[in-house]
Amino acid sequence: HGKENVDSRHNRGRGGETTRFHTVNVAQPVRFSRKCPTGWHHYEGTASCYRVYLNGENYWDAVQTCQRVNGSLATFTADQELRFILAQEWDLEEKTFVRKDQRRFWVGYQYVITSRNHTLEGHWEVAYKGSSEVFLPPDPIFGTAMSENENVLCAQLQCFHFPTLRHHGLHSWYAENCYEKSSFLCKRSQTCVDIKDNIVDEGYYFTPKGNDPCLSCTCHNGEPEMCVAALCERPQGCQQYRKDPKECCKFTCLDP
Repeated sequence: HGKENVDSRHNRGRGGETTRFHTVNVAQPVRFSRKCPTGWHHYEGTASCYRVYLNGENYWDAVQTCQRVNGSLATFTADQELRFILAQEWDLEEKTFVRKDQRRFWVGYQYVITSRNHTLEGHWEVAYKGSSEVFLPPDPIFGTAMSENENVLCAQLQCFHFPTLRHHGLHSWYAENCYEKSSFLCKRSQTCVDIKDNIVDEGYYFTPKGNDPCLSCTCHNGEPEMCVAALCERPQGCQQYRKDPKECCKFTCLDP
């Protein structure tokens, strides 16, 4: 990270004159906290990013929206991941399709009905074949907009807006008509994000999101690796200055 104060080191040069060296940035260990684009929440346990979309879409449109951002409707690998999701505050606005204190999101499961005798019987499946996810929901609450002709229902995860309920992990699973409109939860792999919030492809050089615009790293599995840092000389003829937070070795002189 950049060092704000200017180091001055004095040495005796030839002829007895004093030479002065200045460095503005001093290379130090760097921690990278941003591995997701703006608006996404990062979970270290799965190296994944999550985002709730508030615009109401039916299940199939929600699937396409998630695919356009290189993700899919969220499925979960373990209870810990689900608890992480339930504990998040998703910047939810007044737009909602259910009660204000409750939120329902489409997620990546479908309930396949196998019998309609006295009670509905069926089982959950991951919506995308070949998925490695192992967590399947418990028995669902059946939605009110069911059609007698539908043999496949789509999963909605209900969580609660109030912090106390969120942090206790209270939630419900609904099997709902797939053509109902709802908010939805997308999931994608963590990625490299540069200092200007652009997504960086695997293997490319970039400056990571952080406090040092003079770092250059290689993107590998969503992480910045093999980073090198530039050290900047302070601007000549300027006593007071401000470093540009986004451009390496660019300064604004603050002298009168």
